[in-house]
Amino acid sequence: MSTYRLDPYSPAWEIDHHDVAFSPSGQMYALYGVRRYESRFDDRGGRRPENRPGDPADRNFRHLLITRYDTDGAPLATALCCEQRPDGTPSSVREATTFRVAVQLDGTVVVSAHADCTYLIDPSLSTMLAAHTMPMRLAFKEVVPGDPFAGTVAVTPSGRLLCTVTEYGVHGYGGSGTNLLALSDTPLTAATKPVLEAIASVDPRPVNQTEAHDLRPHVRYQGRPVGLEHRPEPGLADLVALTAEERRRYGNARLGRPVAMTDDLFVVPVLGRTFRSGSRGQPFAFALINDRGEVTGRLEGMDYWKDSPFTGYLFTVVTDPARGRAFHLNRYGLYAWSSDGHLHARISTDDKPFTALKHFRLLGCSPQGEPVLAHRKQNLLLRVPPPATLTDLAQTVEEALRAYGRERTSLKKAWSPVNWCWTHTPGDLHHL
Repeated sequence: MSTYRLDPYSPAWEIDHHDVAFSPSGQMYALYGVRRYESRFDDRGGRRPENRPGDPADRNFRHLLITRYDTDGAPLATALCCEQRPDGTPSSVREATTFRVAVQLDGTVVVSAHADCTYLIDPSLSTMLAAHTMPMRLAFKEVVPGDPFAGTVAVTPSGRLLCTVTEYGVHGYGGSGTNLLALSDTPLTAATKPVLEAIASVDPRPVNQTEAHDLRPHVRYQGRPVGLEHRPEPGLADLVALTAEERRRYGNARLGRPVAMTDDLFVVPVLGRTFRSGSRGQPFAFALINDRGEVTGRLEGMDYWKDSPFTGYLFTVVTDPARGRAFHLNRYGLYAWSSDGHLHARISTDDKPFTALKHFRLLGCSPQGEPVLAHRKQNLLLRVPPPATLTDLAQTVEEALRAYGRERTSLKKAWSPVNWCWTHTPGDLHHL
């Protein structure tokens, strides 16, 4: 905070909670961002005087932080990315809007971001083992070559990599969009980038692709590199739409972040067209797709309007493979399914004492089956104990929210936060 003269009371900075992941030993890796934007204009629209040129307090910045916690929740180490080091050395992690984190079975940490930028970090967060980056391709801009891998990475129970991959020209746009669902049976290592097998696509026929720039040698379908007119089809919206009218409403469908229910069954969010005026009521599906790209079902029981994840754009689904469970939280409720897609619990956020859930965001699930929630304003993580059965979820969440209040009071006494800004000196701080 002193490096950038960060004022905890300033409205110009904020924290974004991106993701959490767990190592096989139970350590948690939390991925979050800290950013500040200082407008050059005052409240009346006039230009602010630049009376402190070079002052760190006037500098906009966007940091990505990865913090490793032990099994008791104590922070062990933090890695700082996306901004140059104090000595001016640039970060090896490119700036992006949203990042994701996963942990492979050997403990190595995988951070991914659009467009197909993937970083491999050692378990202690001290060393960048490998970086695969790709500048975003835009229409009428010179194409800059890169070494891409995946835009999101999830790890199945046996260590397979479940990935999404971007392509140029998706839905006719002159840019790169998430389009492919792909699998690898081998891990990402410092020495090798595994081949991904594409199993599904959102848009089976992107436009204006060229052999020189848009074939992906590390992404294959039926033994050949994906690109041009070669990829799985039909598109996912055609596969999950229930009627012809619904297929039309999906329009330029989007692919959310997939997660593994088992080694060969995945939950894949397929999202309908979004509008600037609001998209509540648009179709969506949390589809169940096997490792051959076949849609075997969906997470049932959600209404397009009453349960819409488009309010706040909360599309995250997390899974507990060991118990065959899936969870989703949005502004209207907390939902829990079994692995066959049957809805076992829906907790409305309009009912007391669950209204507090509107302030939380679902990030992940621990190996013990604990859904991990982040409070958007108080910047605390809540691990909800796993219910004995999914029908007991409401009672378990009610007890967890009461415990959250007690623990928050204890933490405030111990840490003395300012405006919900929790500061500490990490045991190990690494610049990547």
